[in-house]
Amino acid sequence: MYLMGIDIGTSGAKCVLVDRAGRVLARATRGYPLETPRPGWAEQDPAWWVDAAFASIRQVMDTPGVGPEQIAGIAFSGQMHGLVPLDGQGRVIRKAILWCDQRTQAQCDEIEAAAGGRDALIARTNNVMLTGYTGGKLLWLREEEPDHFGAMTAFLCPKDYLRFCLTGRIAMDVSEASGTGLFDTRGRVWRWDLIDALALPRGIFPPTGESVDPAGTVTGEAARATGLLPGTPCFLGGGDAVVQSFGSGLIREGTVGAVIGTAGNVSMGFEKYTLNPEGKLQMFCGVTPGSYMSFGATQTAGGALRWFRDQLCRDALLEAERTGKNAFDLMTDLARQSPPGARGIVFAPYLSGERCPYPDPNARGVLYGMSLNTTQADLVRAVMEGIVFSLRQIVDIYRAFAPVRGAVASGGGAASDLFLQMQADIFGLPVRTVSAAAEGGAYGAALIAGLGLGWFQSAEEAVAVLRTEREFAPVPAHTAACEKTYALYKRLYPALKDVYALGGREDDGEEK
Repeated sequence: MYLMGIDIGTSGAKCVLVDRAGRVLARATRGYPLETPRPGWAEQDPAWWVDAAFASIRQVMDTPGVGPEQIAGIAFSGQMHGLVPLDGQGRVIRKAILWCDQRTQAQCDEIEAAAGGRDALIARTNNVMLTGYTGGKLLWLREEEPDHFGAMTAFLCPKDYLRFCLTGRIAMDVSEASGTGLFDTRGRVWRWDLIDALALPRGIFPPTGESVDPAGTVTGEAARATGLLPGTPCFLGGGDAVVQSFGSGLIREGTVGAVIGTAGNVSMGFEKYTLNPEGKLQMFCGVTPGSYMSFGATQTAGGALRWFRDQLCRDALLEAERTGKNAFDLMTDLARQSPPGARGIVFAPYLSGERCPYPDPNARGVLYGMSLNTTQADLVRAVMEGIVFSLRQIVDIYRAFAPVRGAVASGGGAASDLFLQMQADIFGLPVRTVSAAAEGGAYGAALIAGLGLGWFQSAEEAVAVLRTEREFAPVPAHTAACEKTYALYKRLYPALKDVYALGGREDDGEEK
């Protein structure tokens, strides 16, 4: 018997099969595009997620020796905060507005004002209202697309929509609800007083439950489309940041998780409700009752390296096409030719605004310190180090909460030994990877299914299946060199904040 975990990412859907010992038996991934119809906007058609997820499920079900009766249970993970508005027949009203969309600053300000100010909002939800959160998107839809808002009878987030397509049941787990910014994370219920103050109809808010709670079973129609067995149990699952951190073994204070994916985040588990002074972190409910997961999220991590590859390293793309090598591997080889600290070149990866520690949708990317002696190798290394510097700022915030003794790396960046060594050097911490880290949220979702089925009796027992695979210790000389560049990095945003505000976003193509 196997557990199935499905993750709806920003660039693709992933499905994995996991056995009782935590070993991955099969995996499949299908990609889809990201649309940016205007600067700062990001949208996807939910049908793309469903098509990709169903294709991934079918591929996994074609694994020799695997039959539909062997799938004991399914749970879900997915990109958080996206708004999927549904009408009374469960049809999608418009394309989903995603986590990285930055159009809602005015609406976030409205929510903060309705709550009585930032401190009052934090007191209600333990979070500030970020532009990526779902709450601002609901107000934007009401103000900018009133016909769509009027037709909406419920909203879901991306992985919840996929689960709805498999089970026919509308629901949301408490970790995902935390990321709407309209949820009482202490009481693990919707913050109805805030919702009422915003004059949002209560009926559009889905029922909530714990990540490990049952969420219906696979319908006959979905079974025919996927190869699954009708009646296969499904569990709610959780937001990808929460689930991926859980799937890396982060369930208590002292160890941080560092994720370099399209975006980046640093996380730490808490065994009890913990206050969020000044709202610097994101505090979400965890995957088991009474647990919590906290984050500092950066808007652009691996996405910045992809941008640099596509726009400024086309020679690597051409060589990859000619030789069959991976373009990122070629860029990494190039980065090794530049010393730690990138000879003082600093990259600020604010290509889509920023979230932590600077919640600023107007922030923009910067390459600073170039001279006639700067090489392409310096630039590639600076981009990689800038991504890690953005995570280091969040690690420093966590040091005020608890002693940080080590880090677990995951996401696409964990495939690179150079990225891992950079994290050890820049964090000044031992960094390790664990088994199945490359599987991301899909693996954590499979473990949640195991908890829901009773295969594991506790979160500790579930993550005990993880094994350390690679370990990296900080090299003192590297750390010293990177500290000098990091000192410059920390000064860039404060120095440019007013410039960013003047530039704003070219939403309507108007001259600023």
